[in-house]
Amino acid sequence: MATQPGMTVLVVGNGAREHALATAIAADPSVESVVCAPGNAGTAADFRNAPVAAEDGRAVADLAADLRAGLVVIGPEVPLVAGVADAVRERGIACFGPSAAAARIEGSKAFAKEIMAAAGVPTARFHECDDATQVAAALDDFDPPYVIKDDALAAGKGVVVTSDRAIALAHAESCGSVVVEEFLDGPEVSLFCITDGTTVVPLLPAQDFKRLGDADSGPNTGGMGAYCPLPWAPPTLAEDVVRDVVEPTLTELAKRGTPFSGLLYVGLALTKRGPAVIEFNARFGDPETEAVLALLETPLACVLYAAATGRLADAPPLRWRAGSAVTVVLAAGGYPGPARSGDAICGALRPGVFHAGTSACDGQVISSGGRLVAVTATGPDLAAARDAAYRSLAEIEVDGGQFRTDIALAAVRGEVVVPT
Repeated sequence: MATQPGMTVLVVGNGAREHALATAIAADPSVESVVCAPGNAGTAADFRNAPVAAEDGRAVADLAADLRAGLVVIGPEVPLVAGVADAVRERGIACFGPSAAAARIEGSKAFAKEIMAAAGVPTARFHECDDATQVAAALDDFDPPYVIKDDALAAGKGVVVTSDRAIALAHAESCGSVVVEEFLDGPEVSLFCITDGTTVVPLLPAQDFKRLGDADSGPNTGGMGAYCPLPWAPPTLAEDVVRDVVEPTLTELAKRGTPFSGLLYVGLALTKRGPAVIEFNARFGDPETEAVLALLETPLACVLYAAATGRLADAPPLRWRAGSAVTVVLAAGGYPGPARSGDAICGALRPGVFHAGTSACDGQVISSGGRLVAVTATGPDLAAARDAAYRSLAEIEVDGGQFRTDIALAAVRGEVVVPT
């Protein structure tokens, strides 16, 4: 199914995910122009930025109408939970992204667990906690390591996994309402599923790296790198997860009057009992998106438009390029805490470098956020893609920059094992 010929697409957000989405959408022959709101230095160089706050539903809808956009794609979770997709659809404009009601599956960990329980989706045992007494009792129910999740949105940094009970209690206290759950052992997988609420189209499974430092050391972040495909994953993984997780979840949401249309992100642990859900997100994940889209051959805009207009069943099957893709994130000093900003970034305006925390000033690219850029490369195999990504990263200079050196390394060495 094609998009409208000569269509303008509005991509909402300012991260590397949105830069990668815009790049893939612009490659669709039926797309005439792409506008990013608010965008960053990278999207300003490649497309056109519009100074509109992503969370302002009325402003986004007005911009889409002014542009006569045929499709709006909302990247981040905060606008989705705030109902920006609803505001756009109320203006009669096709929008890729779930309603605020459906986006609660990411906006509230407790709601997601409720949906999983009702749908019979495999996941970790859990307790919802509102105070320190409840948290202490929940920790008593599980062996370490303990998993404590802020119930609300936290930009990927609201989860603490620790064997130190004091750290677990302190994190819970800093959050307010939390979900305390059983630790799921086994390698983690991210599976993106495009859906119009009925038809489901899975993308390639990927793996991301959430901890700041090598060997999964340091605090959780929004993601420090990713790769795909997964040579160690079961060949029927995507098919099995669609059947056992995604379709039951969509059925349960529809039953409650909150049908989900957009991108359902399934974060999984491949345990010895089989795949189990760690989390749901209501949008493309970052940095997995950059790696996955690097291998997508099918024009992306036509698929997103089909999902947004309820006709995903008419879209052609996805085609994928051979080989592998690796993404490595370059972050500012201090991240994931208060990050330094205002530093010049050299060598970042080129293909395969997707911008996040950057801005343009006097002809320079300046750091303005935590994660600065996501450097993505492909290759005939995972080792070649990894080498290419790190070579590209070496050409970027910024004071205080930090990155992991082990993205995809265990997979290249054949060290990732699914327990049986």
